[in-house]
Amino acid sequence: MPSLNLQPATVSDYRTLAERRVPRGLFDYLDGGAGEEVSLRQNATDFENLRLRQRVLRDVSKVDTSTSLFGAPLKMPLILAPVGMAGMMARRAEVQAKRAADKAGIPFCLSTVGICPTEEVAAVSNMPFWFQLYMLKDRGIVKEMLDHVWAQGIRTLVFTVDLAVMGARYRDVRNGLTGGLTGWKRLRAGPVDYAMHPRWLYDVALRGRPHHFGNIARYVKTGGSVVDFQQWLGGQFDASVTWKDIAWLRTIWSGTLVLKGILDPEDARETVKVGADGMIVSNHGGRQLDGVSSGIAMLPRIADAVGSETTLLVDGGVRNGQDVVKALANGAKAALIGRPWVYAVAGAGQAGGERVLSPLPHEIANALGGTGVPPAGEGGGRAIDSN
Repeated sequence: MPSLNLQPATVSDYRTLAERRVPRGLFDYLDGGAGEEVSLRQNATDFENLRLRQRVLRDVSKVDTSTSLFGAPLKMPLILAPVGMAGMMARRAEVQAKRAADKAGIPFCLSTVGICPTEEVAAVSNMPFWFQLYMLKDRGIVKEMLDHVWAQGIRTLVFTVDLAVMGARYRDVRNGLTGGLTGWKRLRAGPVDYAMHPRWLYDVALRGRPHHFGNIARYVKTGGSVVDFQQWLGGQFDASVTWKDIAWLRTIWSGTLVLKGILDPEDARETVKVGADGMIVSNHGGRQLDGVSSGIAMLPRIADAVGSETTLLVDGGVRNGQDVVKALANGAKAALIGRPWVYAVAGAGQAGGERVLSPLPHEIANALGGTGVPPAGEGGGRAIDSN
């Protein structure tokens, strides 16, 4: 565990800072996964087990980490993933993350269940950002939300498709957060735990209000606490969603549509068939169904199936620039990080968010140069050692 006197250098360091500064129940909600957390651990382990293919005497004098994604330029092939409840880990965390993403020249994706609303995030700058949404039982609300985010200038929609049922998260059970989002009122982060985290108490609990889901506030007619919002949302999750509903979504959203939570080649083919512009190969950060494969493990199979027909992204376990290059080499156009940016912002604010991103271009360039593949957009299989 690094000393507080040392400058954090890795995602692991920022995780340590976040663990010290965020109440236990909230930290476990961010940090934990489903079941025994096998898939959660495997996400990172599968990246670690991939080996880069070192090549020499190739002209890498002009290594380029930039790329383009859905017609937009990126300084590196990375996106800040949507993370629910992020604004409970740090004061208005989504706003701080957007500023950090803007500085890094990459997109930020706002979660439906983020604390900050689209208007607050849009006010940061005129740089575009993405929005993530679930299919709700009330399709009228879905359409109204899409109209609203379109009016905010958002043109890329990330639609999460792997939340038909809530994952069994044992850490949440131990903390009293049973029943998923609707069980928030039973969270056992009591006075002693809060007292042990005075920085969080002052900066987030007191200065970070309001503590509700800003993007669904207009639809919750009673109450106003985070519990009221979570109960409303828990009643809106729709376990009956099928590909027909995604086809309907495609008819009402004229912007870029990316499905998040694809982990099987057959589902990848359906994603292409339904008209989505891309997909995120993902097991929801190991938070939904334990014992499934990681995104990076399934990415090559999905790339073989549909890689020439669509844009592939991947998340889960990405911790450094080498992991990003490994994702590119397995068929992704870019990778997403979720927990890392929240750890950093929770541990050190916007400056932490900027610092956790700042070494990545160098790390990506180093890996591209060492594998003899100068442009980030041409990672291909050449960068991975098949032995």
